[in-house]
Amino acid sequence: MFVLAAIAVIAILIAVHELGHFLAARWQGIHVNRFSIGFGPILLKYQGPETEYAIRAFPLGGFVGFPDDDPDSPIPEDDPDLLRNRPVLDRAIVISAGVIANLIFAYLVLVFQIGSTGIPTGFNAEPGVVVPQVMSVESPAARAGLQDLDIILAVDGTPLDAGEPGIFDLKDTIEANPDTPIPLTVQRNESQLSLTVTPERGNDGKGRIGVQLAPNGERVYRQVSNPLEVLGIAAGQFQVIFLNTVKGFYQLITNFENTAGQIAGPVGIVAQGADFAARDAMNLLFFAAVISVNLAIINILPLPALDGGQLAFLLVEGVRGKPVPVHIQDGVMQSGLLLLLGLGIFLIVRDTSQLDWVQQLSR
Repeated sequence: MFVLAAIAVIAILIAVHELGHFLAARWQGIHVNRFSIGFGPILLKYQGPETEYAIRAFPLGGFVGFPDDDPDSPIPEDDPDLLRNRPVLDRAIVISAGVIANLIFAYLVLVFQIGSTGIPTGFNAEPGVVVPQVMSVESPAARAGLQDLDIILAVDGTPLDAGEPGIFDLKDTIEANPDTPIPLTVQRNESQLSLTVTPERGNDGKGRIGVQLAPNGERVYRQVSNPLEVLGIAAGQFQVIFLNTVKGFYQLITNFENTAGQIAGPVGIVAQGADFAARDAMNLLFFAAVISVNLAIINILPLPALDGGQLAFLLVEGVRGKPVPVHIQDGVMQSGLLLLLGLGIFLIVRDTSQLDWVQQLSR
């Protein structure tokens, strides 16, 4: 059930992205002949006066089709309303509209979440540190037996304080003891366990165990009294998500060796979304906002087969005064698409192999 909810969220985010492209084109009177959510065989289809609307079998993708490259299109090649015949600015608006749509949608989701749950006023912190997620089955934490949602109560017999002080103490201990076994007292559901984790040494010489850390306890909320307050708090949360996402991509580029293992493919993203939903259904809204921002930033990167790659070609065209030759664009885009498909297949296989039920079957 939770997996289906996570898949539905991702499908909605893809639909929002493609709808941005579609509406930007239609708003400018540009011809659009296909609007599809998903890839593969068509499950449902509606043929409008000009555009075919379809839902396909695999929901983790989508596309907006233009008749520019359709040899069977009855539209003349010199039609001014074909996308390729429009000025650079018009095409840039269409290409960037998907990214803009995802960013707007993320903010609106945060507004809805805060308006529904209330405004956070504090945190009932309890002793210990929560492990929301173990990042990889190959991490020191996983090898030690730590699992998602475990609560670390003590380090080497010393209890951890409540809130951020406990997180800082645990983090400092891990970083200061690379390659050194650290005894942990862990609460899992109603049981207490004794585990020993050995941090691995990073490039900076500090210890790492490959987990996320969060304070133990529950947030306290109050009802909304002023709608403007909701808009402001949602804007603050959106800013934090956006800046942290950009920082994450920057670290991926500058410190690829230590961060590459944190990249998740479709299976990993769905698994994380299902975990969010299992803990609290409203968490799925925050998950949607985070993934929507990630989808926007990924697509704006100047990589072949992404929106950013097409915008890069438009920038070159604007500087040169004429477009990059079609055969060069096609070659770059097709090569980039093959690389992205290969990466996607790799991530799907890797993330699937890390799912709990797959690991249990392989033992």
